Amino acid sequence: MIAIRLYLDSTPLSNHTRASAIQAQADIMENVHQILAIAGVFIYWLFLGAIALRLVIKRRTIGVSFSWILVIYFLPLVGIIAYILFGESHLGQTRASRSKAMFKPYGQWFAALYQHPLHTPERQSDHARAISQLCDTQLGIPSLSGNQLCLQHTPSSILNSIIQDIDAAKESIVMEFYIWHPGGLADDVARAVIKASKRGVIVKLLLDAAGSRTFFNSPWPTQLRKAGIEISQALSVSPLRMFFRRLDLRLHRKIVVIDNHIAYTGSMNLVDPKYFKQGEGVGQWIDVMVRMVGPAVPLVNTVAAWDWEVETSERYLPEPPGNPEKPYELSHEISYELSCEPSGEVRREADSLVQVIPSGPGMPEEVIHQVLLQSLYQACRKIVITTPYFVPSENLLDALVTAAARGVDVNIIIPQKNDSTMVKWASRSFFAELLKAGVKIHRFRGGLLHTKSVLIDDEHSLIGTVNMDMRSLWLNFELTLAVDDKVFAEELRVLQQGYIDNAEQLEYKRWQSRPLYQRVIEHLFYLFSPLL
Repeated sequence: MIAIRLYLDSTPLSNHTRASAIQAQADIMENVHQILAIAGVFIYWLFLGAIALRLVIKRRTIGVSFSWILVIYFLPLVGIIAYILFGESHLGQTRASRSKAMFKPYGQWFAALYQHPLHTPERQSDHARAISQLCDTQLGIPSLSGNQLCLQHTPSSILNSIIQDIDAAKESIVMEFYIWHPGGLADDVARAVIKASKRGVIVKLLLDAAGSRTFFNSPWPTQLRKAGIEISQALSVSPLRMFFRRLDLRLHRKIVVIDNHIAYTGSMNLVDPKYFKQGEGVGQWIDVMVRMVGPAVPLVNTVAAWDWEVETSERYLPEPPGNPEKPYELSHEISYELSCEPSGEVRREADSLVQVIPSGPGMPEEVIHQVLLQSLYQACRKIVITTPYFVPSENLLDALVTAAARGVDVNIIIPQKNDSTMVKWASRSFFAELLKAGVKIHRFRGGLLHTKSVLIDDEHSLIGTVNMDMRSLWLNFELTLAVDDKVFAEELRVLQQGYIDNAEQLEYKRWQSRPLYQRVIEHLFYLFSPLL
């Protein structure tokens, strides 16, 4: 084509010859366009066929497969790109190969605990035994008794307790969070770890790159590193990385471990609610954390060590639980404000049996889903669930409906206002079926209820970072504690009842009279609920 142009520009031609040359050029361009169009269609159908084949081979649930087909069908190019970026749980080649090499040493570390004196399966309740057996086969992680748990449920009590434990730290501090947001008491925590590092304590911070973006853009990382603190961004986000790893795969765990002796986990990020998402219009975030002293602490620390090694390649496998005859003592006296019980008394007996349940990439992908299903089907009298994001799988929905049909008192507590519009409408699409079956749905009015907990028969507790949605169940790095302790269960029951007392209970007849446009929106989002 360039040669034709040069020829036309440099050679005097008749009008007929010039017209013929222009027509030849147009014919060539048309042929090129046709070839490109055919190639584009071929590549599109090639990708579409490959994705369809992948969905069949993976044997995902019908809902997930159907939702992806809808996205690809209605948004052809965007849908294919979306599936490539978000349709598979790509951890990235480096992390995946690193994780594979870690299975043996970590597996041996956990396996040795089956001989520990505080691995006491004979003491387990029926609820705990089934969960423990599931975790034995799926994870190879034993449950351990002899733990002391403290359920903390106000931001000030949680953060002040963490600060006091940091101030008393002598050897090591490990902190792992999805969100660290500067401001208020969160800054006091940062100042506390700086002081700890300066007195010789080893401090490691592992923070999700997306969730803690505000923190990494603040002056705090520089100040912390100057004090000798190791900071790592988990699952870094960049335009280039999206072609090698799924970007919405996040580190959603919340962990603090001090001296391999005290651990915290639960629903709360490292934020002061007074400084966090104040413009969202959902009110203050309501969270819980469990402070734990006992033999299960090194297990939580090992989960954090796994995450640290996957991200940095540095190994620091903690010491396993020590001699059970040496009692685990509190590092500081807990004041009235930090009390574990409404009476102000602090429980000092260490008798909670705890099963540590990590989930996410590198773990059996169904493990936390199976734990939830097992718990729901075992319930005989009562189920109480608190979750900010309620988009259950078909199996979980069936388990809840079936439990209600068996006469179990099933209660679901969710926030009245939600910071996710998509989740809000998708959640509503399940209400009619649940209400009709007799499930009680309570919408909490006191802020964004962010607590993630399940209480079975007022005896067995699940508490941690897992939301009842697809992202938590099958995608993100999460952590759950299964607690076999009636005293702890009673503390959780009192807390959940407080949520119910400050909630609106939905009525089936009234719910059925909601406007038509709301039903339409709900059903539209329901189609894509398996992807949320």
